[in-house]
Amino acid sequence: MLRTRELIAVRPVRVVAKKALVVVVSAIGFLGSLMLVASTANAQEARTAASMAALIDKTAKLGAPKIEGEEKVGGKSVPVLYFGAAKMNNNFTLVDEIAKEDPGMSATLFVKAGLQEARATAGEEYIRVATSVLLPDGRRAVGTVLGSPALESIRAGQPYNGAVEVLGTQYITAYQPIKDASGETIGAYFVGYKK
Repeated sequence: MLRTRELIAVRPVRVVAKKALVVVVSAIGFLGSLMLVASTANAQEARTAASMAALIDKTAKLGAPKIEGEEKVGGKSVPVLYFGAAKMNNNFTLVDEIAKEDPGMSATLFVKAGLQEARATAGEEYIRVATSVLLPDGRRAVGTVLGSPALESIRAGQPYNGAVEVLGTQYITAYQPIKDASGETIGAYFVGYKK
């Protein structure tokens, strides 16, 4: 009789031990998946950060950013963005270099539209003047506008990093404001790759 009781007493302990083991293994798996997600996010952030640094470095070597005059880009009349004496509107050299350095990466330079007419922020648009982003028909997406949620950050003079829908396609992105010598935001840098 004592033996039966011992078996009965041992059996619930084994069930409890198995349940505890399942809980521990599940917790480890959950923590591991969180670490994987975090490391993937860090890798994505590192990738866009490296491309952003390269784009900013390439433009800085040309000179200080400024706006001078207006011209048509993608059918819209927009301010002309310069870095030093180098005109960026419809100039795809830098954005294509970034795309070649990291295959799958896209780059864009935006200019703030309406800068010369009015300084109000509510109606500001940021227009792509140089880009490696393509439209579905294969043309460059020049003349298209920067959208939310990055737009709000750029209007506030702040960077934006994260997932954004760019012309109907999800991208992992980084945006930085382009500021002139007075510190005013006159445009934006963009790098990103399709999700």
